[in-house]
Amino acid sequence: MAVFTRPRQAFVIAGVLGLALSATACGTGDDKKSSNADSPECAAYQKYQGHDGKKVSIYASIRDAEADLLERSWSQFTDCTGIKIDYEGSGEFEAQLPVRVDGGNAPDIAFVPQPGLVKRFADAGKLKSLGADTKALAEQNMPADWLKYGTVNGTLYGVPLGANVKSFVWYSPKTFKEKGWEVPTSWDQLIALSDKIAASGMKPWCAGVESGDATGWPATDWIEDVILRTQGPEVYDQWTTHAIPFNDPKVVEAVDRAGTILKNDKYMNGGFGGVKSITTTSFQEAGVPVTNGKCAMHRQASFYANQFPEGTKVAEDGDAFAFYFPAIDPAKGKPVLGAGEFVVAYADRPEVQAVQTYLASAEYVNSRAKLGNWVTANNKLDIANVASPIDKLSVQILQDKTGVFRFDGSDLMPAAVGAGTFWKGMVDWLNGKPTAPVLQGIESSWPK
Repeated sequence: MAVFTRPRQAFVIAGVLGLALSATACGTGDDKKSSNADSPECAAYQKYQGHDGKKVSIYASIRDAEADLLERSWSQFTDCTGIKIDYEGSGEFEAQLPVRVDGGNAPDIAFVPQPGLVKRFADAGKLKSLGADTKALAEQNMPADWLKYGTVNGTLYGVPLGANVKSFVWYSPKTFKEKGWEVPTSWDQLIALSDKIAASGMKPWCAGVESGDATGWPATDWIEDVILRTQGPEVYDQWTTHAIPFNDPKVVEAVDRAGTILKNDKYMNGGFGGVKSITTTSFQEAGVPVTNGKCAMHRQASFYANQFPEGTKVAEDGDAFAFYFPAIDPAKGKPVLGAGEFVVAYADRPEVQAVQTYLASAEYVNSRAKLGNWVTANNKLDIANVASPIDKLSVQILQDKTGVFRFDGSDLMPAAVGAGTFWKGMVDWLNGKPTAPVLQGIESSWPK
């Protein structure tokens, strides 16, 4: 699930200072072409020149502090090219974008978090295919596993932008060191450690899936990660596209394996109660007990770093950090579950293509990364520009050529399932409903 999982903090001082200095050198935007385009600081933007005074609108779900970072990330580009970017972030993005597009009021560019929504617009003939320059940069800079999620019927429409890694287990390095616990690197080690912690009197796991209208989504991430680890990427792809039924025995096996942790009262739910407290615990609060000794481990994405209490040191030797959710079957490799946004265009004016190309470039991704709290699968990102230890680890995982990446499954499924019966079914399952009827109910809801 990608939509409701973007809580961030703004670590912007150094990056803002750097951009402020570069913007001063490059111009304020008032003198645009007369001085900016020819200044040395603008040399990297020569290829985007020729659109002085043109406007490009961008619409996305990114708001508040993160939206401020977003606008700062392209400020040098706009100063140097004279292109004005009108950005709008909305909490109703997923609902309003189809209304705008279908009503003839589409933005020039949108950042779409769901590949299924990209397909919907492409199938309806609403999207513009990538220009030659954008396509060349995307194919050069992005892993094939990511590009396929922006591709519909053989045509590339969406360029991946930001990313997050979901295959993480959060823990307290300080606590592990004090207790003499080793970070597990296999599923068997993970279960052995869970048993050891449970025997010591601490609940080894904490979890929470309450998220307003989206309640249930964190449990779907668990299922997706376990299916990748037990069945491999090919079966995962069959499952997300309904080439196999939702209640296929392979899926049943994965759900039951996830249940050996999630539905185990000996393991759950440190700091909150038993298994049934998972459905009433907010995802924002669910991992906090890792930092106060009431729970040892919490499976959640990289963005969870921003949910810990103020003052929490998130680092390899700190109050909280994360390790890779271990593989289950070594033959299935080291799969990575994640999510992100795709840059799609509803217009193909030259200035729109220039902005879309820039967003796929090394200049852009490094400009954004320097502001903090952001990662991408773009291989032109210099990890030296990533300050946060957890973001550095995320980049290493995303850029690992031996890894297998798969996009969040619920975002790939039809909305009625992925953002509907799958979420709701997981709540019922955690509240005690058996696996078989839960999966049968989800299967029955798949659009015919």
